[in-house]
Parts: sequence; C-alpha cells; structure tokens
Amino acid sequence: MRGVNQLFTGILAIFLPFAPLHAAGIDPGRAAPEFTLKSLKDRNLSLKEFRGQVVMINFWATWCGPCRQEMPALNALYEKYRHAGFVLLGVNVDSETANAVQMASKLKATYPILFDTDKQASVLYHVSAMPTTVLIDRDGKVRYVQKGYVAGIESKYQTQIRELLKE
Repeated sequence: MRGVNQLFTGILAIFLPFAPLHAAGIDPGRAAPEFTLKSLKDRNLSLKEFRGQVVMINFWATWCGPCRQEMPALNALYEKYRHAGFVLLGVNVDSETANAVQMASKLKATYPILFDTDKQASVLYHVSAMPTTVLIDRDGKVRYVQKGYVAGIESKYQTQIRELLKE
C-alpha cells in the first residue's frame, strides 16, 4: 500500500499545477474549501464546525518521514493553544486507515485525526507535498500555507497562530 500512496502523491504533484486558476484552492486570502471527513473517533467532522476558531490543517501520510518528525511539535502547539481558540486537524491521506491509527497512537497525537481516504479534501487543498499545512483565520479564510517540512518550522507556526488568535 505504501507504493500506491506514494504513486498518488506523485500523480497529485504532476496534475495539480495544471488545475484551473479559478478553482477553489489554498491561496492566502481565499475562503478555505469546506470538507467533511471521518475522524479517528468514528465521527464525521466538518471544517465549518470550527468557524470562529483559528484552524490549522496538517495533511500527512504514514510513509512520510518528515510528517512523523513534525507531529510531536504540532501536538505541543495544539496543547498550548487549544484553550485559546485554536484547533489542529491532522488529515491523513493514506488509502487505508489502519497504519494512520497506529502512527497517531504511537506519537500520542491528541488533536483530531481525520481520514481523507478518497482524496477529496487533498484535491480541494491542492496538496502536492507532504506534509502540507494550512492556517485558517476565525473568518474561515486561508492565511498561511506551508508545503513540506523544515526543521524548526514550528516556531514560525507559533508566531502565526498567536497573530491569528489576537485578531
């Protein structure tokens, strides 16, 4: 299954740059595309449920080493700011959920984990790199997008989260 997921990500990387420019996407300043996905807790969660809060969406995969490296830092940000109006949604893009459940448990992720097994949310957000992280303001507008992982990026995320929480 790992090969299939890597193939999917490769296909996304090839075709998403050719998506129409007028299509909903993840450009800062645009409304964040709505989605509803099944969660680790067997409950469907919709992005619209979190309107009024600062939302970080982190698209990740079990085969992605940088995703694994980033998750504990994201969890720390979630724990630090969740009572201030911040929510983190970890959106797993694997076709099967079993490995994602195991990885989230092993890394002790306390934030909501969602499953995008059919890749609908990934396409809406033009995910072409793993991980892809999107920060959305309280009004539901995309404010920041980060494709890929760079060591220490969590300090930049913290600054962005604080800025959006103050608005």
